[in-house]
Amino acid sequence: MKKNIYIPLILSTSAALTMSCVVHADKPSTSGPFAFEPIAESANSADWDATAPWKIPEGFSQTIVSGEDALNIYGEGRTDWHDMNTVNETGKQAGRYLYRTHEVRLGRDEVYDSIGGAVSVVDLKTGESKVIANELDWTALDGIRWTPWGTIVFAEETAGGRFFEMILDKKDLMSGTVVERPAVGLMGHEGIDIGADGAIYVVDEHRGQSSGCEGIEGHCGGGVYKFVPAHYGDLESGDLYMLKVTGEDGVGQGEWVGPIDAADVRLSGTEAGGTSYQRPEDLEIIGNTLYVAVTEGSRDEFGDQKYDGRVISVNLQTMQVADFVKGGMNAPLEIGKPGDENFQSGLDNPDNLAESPDGKLIIIEDNKPSDIWFAGKDHNGDGAADAVWLFGSLTDPGAEGTGIYFGKDPKTLFVNIQHSEAEDGDATWAITKED
Repeated sequence: MKKNIYIPLILSTSAALTMSCVVHADKPSTSGPFAFEPIAESANSADWDATAPWKIPEGFSQTIVSGEDALNIYGEGRTDWHDMNTVNETGKQAGRYLYRTHEVRLGRDEVYDSIGGAVSVVDLKTGESKVIANELDWTALDGIRWTPWGTIVFAEETAGGRFFEMILDKKDLMSGTVVERPAVGLMGHEGIDIGADGAIYVVDEHRGQSSGCEGIEGHCGGGVYKFVPAHYGDLESGDLYMLKVTGEDGVGQGEWVGPIDAADVRLSGTEAGGTSYQRPEDLEIIGNTLYVAVTEGSRDEFGDQKYDGRVISVNLQTMQVADFVKGGMNAPLEIGKPGDENFQSGLDNPDNLAESPDGKLIIIEDNKPSDIWFAGKDHNGDGAADAVWLFGSLTDPGAEGTGIYFGKDPKTLFVNIQHSEAEDGDATWAITKED
């Protein structure tokens, strides 16, 4: 596997924000700092090359930012499960440090039990990688996000998972102190985003429509939540709300119901009237819209998925909730597997979300092959993307891509490879548009 270090172009916030464009619905993403011509189809694992595992458009390169050769947290041939990414988005050295969660789960073997969950950091200028925080009882660390007030928040994905905030050392952004923030809610955290008003948006990665809650009939948990702090930037106290949608299959008119009990999110939110989704995993705010990746489709009377997941949009002004990207609606359906005679690339199990430099939504799948899609904007106002384009696909036969994220360089997309087929092959990669 390549061992070269990615060194980014670090831009000021203002410079990055001015690089934007409008893309028409009937054209590919051919303008802007990350312009590309879509690839024709998903990757075939028969073409796997561990030194270049991503099938990407012409004019783009792929390099390792930091892998298990640079920082091997768990050792003995076990994977580090790199999961989500964020950089220090503000401050004098904005964009220099990349922070990552590792989704290892306690109880699977003695190595994990003896080390616990970890957050790591990479100095993108020097290539230095290190563990910035870890505890024996942390498990399945997943979502991570830089806050507007200069801290890092991250959380656990398991049932009753905790929410944490890391206060960084102002003189050394590769060191910090972690504080638990129970007021944000105990749930199966994955996605995290922060509104302009300081509200924290999170999801409960739970099959709320089929698994429900113990002792409760019907749907329970698996919702979208908003935490409103009592004071901006102070997550010690505040009120937690759950999204309620009046309409079929979780689309229609929405509202925030609550406050609910942060210590019993699934039950209290459901009793308040909150809407359950089938495994919501990530969310992203772009402008006035909250996007939520719902990885699995609703179930029919036989327990089978009606569709292979979707992304919903929540207009935070009108609170209208719509299907934004969905296979068979505005994205193709995946049929078969690459290499099959009648294979068709399509959207399957959308997982993580990100914002492109020109304000598009990016989607990566929890699927094999793990595809990366770009969704066009909603120009006609119906709540759905006007077009969807295939940007990349992972050839690694055992792996999943995750943690898609743009830092300060609008020409570089960070993405992780998790549980790679290669020994000690988990890593953070940079996919960069060449000059």
